[in-house]
Amino acid sequence: MSNTYKKLAVLGHPIAQSKSPLIHEYWIKKYGVEGAYGAIDIHPDDLEKDFGALITEGYTGLNVTAPHKETIRKYCDYFDDAAYEIGAVNTLHIKDDKLHGSNTDAYGFAMNLETSFPDFNWTKGPAVILGAGGAARAVAFALKEKNVPVMKICNRTIFKASNIAADMGGFVMPWEERREAIKNCNLLINTTSLGMVGKDSLDMKLDVLPHDAVVYDLVYAPLMTPFLLDAEARGNKVVTGIGMLLYQAQKAFETWYGILPDVDEDLRKIVLQ
Repeated sequence: MSNTYKKLAVLGHPIAQSKSPLIHEYWIKKYGVEGAYGAIDIHPDDLEKDFGALITEGYTGLNVTAPHKETIRKYCDYFDDAAYEIGAVNTLHIKDDKLHGSNTDAYGFAMNLETSFPDFNWTKGPAVILGAGGAARAVAFALKEKNVPVMKICNRTIFKASNIAADMGGFVMPWEERREAIKNCNLLINTTSLGMVGKDSLDMKLDVLPHDAVVYDLVYAPLMTPFLLDAEARGNKVVTGIGMLLYQAQKAFETWYGILPDVDEDLRKIVLQ
């Protein structure tokens, strides 16, 4: 095995549903680089023991998904700004015997929108985030980096939304006032799991939403959620969630190989099949 070979994997629990092996194996083959990418299920109770074993086994890069994104931080020697401010790590890179933690979710969120609508103006008006989980924190970080003038966070649990608002800027609106929140909105983002296959639909009336607002759903199964279908039917531009998954992976691949891979239609078809 050459010293350019990368032993890579995604960690989570459960992990069988992860699309990451499909994505990275596609790029490994496309770019002719040396490496292999797998999926490893680690129960939270076993993280310390099993994670240490992975490093011993020669893994040079790892992706991290739920429920380990926050707890994995204690093993890192360094963080990038996104991982530090979001408070979660989704990409690990071993360099000079040090563990570097980064978060590529905010990058993936922004790139997905900018490639979908290159002329989108982040600073035109307020953005509204529905939800206040880990994905919402990454979105809020991206909005702050893009200098969005006003950020409104609507969530059933005010405490969680307040924490994001305090860390990233913006303010909280109760879930019951989400219709009021979108009246002058430039960008509306669903970061909840509502609308996902097997979940309840997102109960969100769009009648007061400006017709030039962009509507973005992080859910990608189904690709076009009822939320996006409603938005599209009234003439709003919509962004599906699959691109965020692909672009966050793009940045991770660059971290490991120094190559920024293309997010092409062949890859999209593989991931969505």
